[in-house]
Amino acid sequence: MNNLVEKADKFVEELFKEKLPNTFIYHNYQHTQRVVKSTKELIDNSEINVKDKEALLLAAWLHDTGYIHTYKGHEEKSAEIAESFLKDNNATEELIEKVKKYIMATKFSNVPETFCEKIIRDADSSHFGKDYFEETSEFLRQELELHNIKNFTNAEWLEENILVFTEKHEYYTDYAIKEWKPKKEENLLELIESKNKQEKKLKKEEHKARMKAKYKNENPERSIQTLYRTTLRNHIKLSDIADTKANILLSVNAIIISLAIADMIPKLEAASNKHLLIPTLILILFSVASIILSIMSTRPNVTSGEFTREQVKNREVNLLFFGNYHKMPFDQFRWAMNELIKDKDYVYEMLTLDLHLLGKVLHRKYMLLRLTYTVFMSGIVISVLAYIISFYLM
Repeated sequence: MNNLVEKADKFVEELFKEKLPNTFIYHNYQHTQRVVKSTKELIDNSEINVKDKEALLLAAWLHDTGYIHTYKGHEEKSAEIAESFLKDNNATEELIEKVKKYIMATKFSNVPETFCEKIIRDADSSHFGKDYFEETSEFLRQELELHNIKNFTNAEWLEENILVFTEKHEYYTDYAIKEWKPKKEENLLELIESKNKQEKKLKKEEHKARMKAKYKNENPERSIQTLYRTTLRNHIKLSDIADTKANILLSVNAIIISLAIADMIPKLEAASNKHLLIPTLILILFSVASIILSIMSTRPNVTSGEFTREQVKNREVNLLFFGNYHKMPFDQFRWAMNELIKDKDYVYEMLTLDLHLLGKVLHRKYMLLRLTYTVFMSGIVISVLAYIISFYLM
């Protein structure tokens, strides 16, 4: 017996290596080994004769070989492969028929009748009552997806497993009922808990989505606030950019004037350098003009810093700009701010006014900055041309 069972082991291992695609991540040699181990466990705890023991072990080894040909209806193909293997190894007709019968007993839709059929059936589904059920279950799910049989979502897979546990599967042998069923029930509880958690999470997400949609529809102020915040931030950033550019031009022209005064002007006293006087003066004049324009673009406007109660009540003062209140006593400023925040429309009006004033300031800055760049560029070009002409006329 042992010799034929060992041959079946080697036969299945080689068959799967050569012909079973890698997409079978559940129904593979490792699964077959687990079924054989569970079959031995059931046999050792049952009273069956040697012939039935041999037939059961052979069926356990060969029961999934049909997967090399087909997914659905693999049991029939497995029985055919088993018959061919056993005939090649001179097995008796009685043994061949038993093995084929036991292989067909692993079909999930069939109800096992004999004790041996119950053993092989329980062994094939022993993973339901094992610690590694979750791992094998996920392998089976991925295998079904890889073979385009069905793609399950997490919720659908939990539902399918719970349905199998509660309605489609049962253990038939006394040993499996005693030893494996308690763990199966634990696994079922874990599935139900996972389902409940998933449903709670889904309900929470749905509730959150509904509230978000409701808030978005019923309270458009959030969008309005975002609009003001984004626009004001962009205006302030543009103002910073303008100031930075003006400072760069200011520094560059200051360096040019310093070099001209320190190095070039003293050399103009020499008669041989008289022709450089006009180009140098042009360069200095344009640099001075660029500096003046740069200063003008960054020069702040000074305001009175005072307001009256009538101006606040008539909404004629922008309390969001420090230049309109820096000279006011704190009590009057606090009163004015309280008046402002009492009226939502007044707040938006002030934000709009502040945005408008920022736009006017930006327009002035960028207009002067553009003029500064034009003057600077023109000065450089004219100065270079003047130097070239001076050298040419020398």
